[in-house]
Amino acid sequence: MSLKTTETIQRLFAQFVRDALADLPADQRARYQEQFQQRADDLARSAAGGGDSAFADLIGLGEKAGAAFESLNYPRIESDFDEAVIPTQLHAAAELYFIQMHERMKVFQVLGVLLRLFHEGRMRIQRGPGARALYLIEKHYPLRYKARDRMLAYRRAFGYGDRAAPAGAIVYTGFHRQFVAFAAALAQYYRDLLIGEVIRGSQLIDQRPFGSQATVQRLGQDMRWQLDRCTYGNIVPLTIETGNYLKAILDMLDTPDIKKAFDANTKWDVIELVSQRHLGGIANLTQRVKMADAGRRLLQFVADDPFKTRDFNLFQAQMQPLGEIAEEWIAAYRMTPEGRGFTGVTNTMRSMLGVPSQSAA
Repeated sequence: MSLKTTETIQRLFAQFVRDALADLPADQRARYQEQFQQRADDLARSAAGGGDSAFADLIGLGEKAGAAFESLNYPRIESDFDEAVIPTQLHAAAELYFIQMHERMKVFQVLGVLLRLFHEGRMRIQRGPGARALYLIEKHYPLRYKARDRMLAYRRAFGYGDRAAPAGAIVYTGFHRQFVAFAAALAQYYRDLLIGEVIRGSQLIDQRPFGSQATVQRLGQDMRWQLDRCTYGNIVPLTIETGNYLKAILDMLDTPDIKKAFDANTKWDVIELVSQRHLGGIANLTQRVKMADAGRRLLQFVADDPFKTRDFNLFQAQMQPLGEIAEEWIAAYRMTPEGRGFTGVTNTMRSMLGVPSQSAA
């Protein structure tokens, strides 16, 4: 369809939408507006059909050589950037974050200490399930991916650690700053939603909250793209293997004879006691456990959601449970050494969006 015809259709349909929305009750406009937009996209897509020869016609080689611009076929270029990611890699990044938090809790180091104590006869276990689990873990060791491989994976995907990435590897150096901003944007949206409900006096009024939907979507889309760029190669198999390895370690730490050897009630007590006695102190267990779980759930949502919805009510329904998870992550993060410099949700968002900080009154 020609450029002139396409423009005429778009102009007339826009006028039709304005007239139709003006005649609708206010409580129905949002619902029909999305349908109108979908119909407009369908019309524009069908109007651009048969535009394969437009370029040849434009340069004078097609059937319409020398034709005026308004009579040439109008091109329709679909935007597919946000869908051009590999979901498997994004899910692997979510699991890798969970594993990295357990690495920070010294879980893998605790296993090394227990194996040493087991060999040296300094831990009174012999035929129980814990002793058998230690034997099996060592029997199947070494893994394909050792501590060095894990550290390189954390460095590539999240920019964490001090190990230098291999030359030529793509490193997501801005992950932490962007992830903190994403959690802060979700928390801000959730807080403003609650405030808006209090001010308006009802949850049934379908008005958008004061928090920015666009900010949440933009940060989420950026993270999807960056994580997809950095989690190629061995990240997926490494995450699967290390995840199973971590599960075996946690199951072993929860066995009765291992807990009895340290006079512990839970596996977390074992990790704490071994860290205190042999590894120079514990590593923020309560905070890291919550960050691991909440961070993984946030990244899983980033992996599954393309962040393209324009329906305010649908977006609110999706974000409300995530707002609580983001608040949990922030509350735990602020208690860690790296999170003690967290300046708050509002200041973080202003910094991320490049807005100057407000001067103190």
